[in-house]
Amino acid sequence: MTETPTDESDRAKDGGTTAFRPNPKSPREAIQPEQAPQPPARSRHVRNPFVIVINAILSIAVLTVIAVAGLLYWGKAEFEAPGPLAAEKTVIISSGSGLQAIADTLENQGVIENAYVFLAGVRAYKNAGKLKAGEYAFAAGSSMHQIMEDLVGGKAVYHTVTVPEGWTSAQVIARVREHPVLTGTIDEIPPEGALLPETYTFTRGTTRAQLVQQMRDAQTKAVADIWARRTDGLPVETPDELVILASIVEKETARADERTRVAGVFVNRLNKGMRLQSDPTIVYGLFGGEAWSQDRSAITRSQLDARNPYNTYQIDRLPPGPIGNPGRAAMEAVANPSRTKDLYFVADGTGGHVFAETYEQHQRNVVRWRQIERERREREAQQAAPAAAGSGG
Repeated sequence: MTETPTDESDRAKDGGTTAFRPNPKSPREAIQPEQAPQPPARSRHVRNPFVIVINAILSIAVLTVIAVAGLLYWGKAEFEAPGPLAAEKTVIISSGSGLQAIADTLENQGVIENAYVFLAGVRAYKNAGKLKAGEYAFAAGSSMHQIMEDLVGGKAVYHTVTVPEGWTSAQVIARVREHPVLTGTIDEIPPEGALLPETYTFTRGTTRAQLVQQMRDAQTKAVADIWARRTDGLPVETPDELVILASIVEKETARADERTRVAGVFVNRLNKGMRLQSDPTIVYGLFGGEAWSQDRSAITRSQLDARNPYNTYQIDRLPPGPIGNPGRAAMEAVANPSRTKDLYFVADGTGGHVFAETYEQHQRNVVRWRQIERERREREAQQAAPAAAGSGG
């Protein structure tokens, strides 16, 4: 029987191992591409509409988070980046301005570039209701973050008014009235001695009445503190009397090293029942609040003899009120005067005074002073003569 060829006829046995050889293909079959396998069937879960919606929502959420993070990063960088100012600039933030108005003002003034970034940054730091009005000087290149801190901290521009020691209340009020930054009016002049001479700072928007009240409060506190630390045995019975005597000491000497000694002279005279005989009291009694508005150093005989309630050549003890507003140092000098036996003093020609315990010593000092004055006038006349001759030619 003849066997039909099968695949098994192509097998070769080698040591009991069977090797299979692929069936040969015709040249046409060899060049035909093999059929690609079919893609796997899609899961029913993927095709579920609910799953599709969830995937879309998650994708949008991820993209939103990425966008917000990018926006926050950009905004923070902008908020802390150097600003557009090339030089320092002063900007006034009006009282009552809201955050939007402040941001618009800063942008319009060229202090910041983007009001919306400033708004967002201030709100992010929870400072929306903490920005303060005032006049601000922003440095060149100030970032929005620095500007926010300045506004929150109230780091506004401060202006000053200086009240010299010994000025009358009328002089002080005149200076306050002429200051261009202060606002409002003052209808009355405070009592003499009620204002403390020193330098006061304030911001734009402060009223004149507020500043004057600050001066009064400062004087009240200073007098109370000094009175509490006064030495025993003073011939002044009230804080008001201390201010009166201090105002006289203030006008008698401008030298810090002499205040306590001048105060000691007046304290000694009061303790002995002697009149103070202070020239400045005569001037104030004649001219009041205008006494020190011009040089009135020379006292005439008619002024010395004229009666007025402040003339301590004619009245006993203290005048009825201060002759100016004494400074803290003069009041402290009266509260703690030098312990000497001095009863007199007169100018020494160098800006200071020479002191004496007896009238005889004082008279000799007066003679020397008059000689100094006479020589000074002669020198001035000699210096003026050539100038007068030259102008006459």
